[in-house]
Amino acid sequence: MPHHERESGTAPTLIQSVRRAVRLMDQLERRGGTGSAKQLAREAALPLPTAYHLLRTLVHEGLVRNDSGAYRLVSPLRRGPGCGTHEPALGIQAWVDTLSRELDAAVYFARYLDGEVRLDTVSRNPARPPVGEWADFRATAHAHAAGQSLLLQLEPEQRDEHLNRHRVTALTAHTVATRGEFDRRLATTPRRRPVLEHQEYALGTACAAVPITVGTAAAAVALSIPAAEGARLRGLADRLQERAERVLIAQTFAVAAAGHEP
Repeated sequence: MPHHERESGTAPTLIQSVRRAVRLMDQLERRGGTGSAKQLAREAALPLPTAYHLLRTLVHEGLVRNDSGAYRLVSPLRRGPGCGTHEPALGIQAWVDTLSRELDAAVYFARYLDGEVRLDTVSRNPARPPVGEWADFRATAHAHAAGQSLLLQLEPEQRDEHLNRHRVTALTAHTVATRGEFDRRLATTPRRRPVLEHQEYALGTACAAVPITVGTAAAAVALSIPAAEGARLRGLADRLQERAERVLIAQTFAVAAAGHEP
């Protein structure tokens, strides 16, 4: 019997969650498409709470059905055309718009491409307008949550090269003002956890960002709210991470359905 993974003091990365979900789906297929949470956890060598969490996500995505505690595979890992999962099919713009309404916050999708931070998509929600780009987002990654999350995902040499080109400067009284201080902050920040920042890029605004790494591409989903609502930020960040995890899991099986490796 395989040894169960040990629960550590840190949360699993999004990619680890995807891999674990794949293992659960694989075990369901091996069992003929049905099994209990305890059976699947044991056979996939996962802690039972982890298996329950991932099975709930798979049920949410329409990949697994829960029939009174018996989990049933809705379709095989490599499904036919027309069986894609719902959230990735919406597209990034529709997804961030939906997140903005659900979280009651402005939402952003950013990537690190060709040595620069790129803000690809911003939610369209008049009730929660995005932060105005008063200082170039590309040059101020150290000051906003999306940029900090992207920088944390880079290799040290790549991050050094970026910060040598775009030097750390104070944008507000709350911004880390020196490179040394910023390096120390990154060294003590968990690489895969949500990043929170309060009024570092823009006064009156609090932000959070969640990292997403697929292959060699670094990306982040971020949100912003008025600083006066800062007490909501940690809870919103946790919800944002949960939704990002769901999308990665769904996207992995969408790729598998097309006959490609995730």
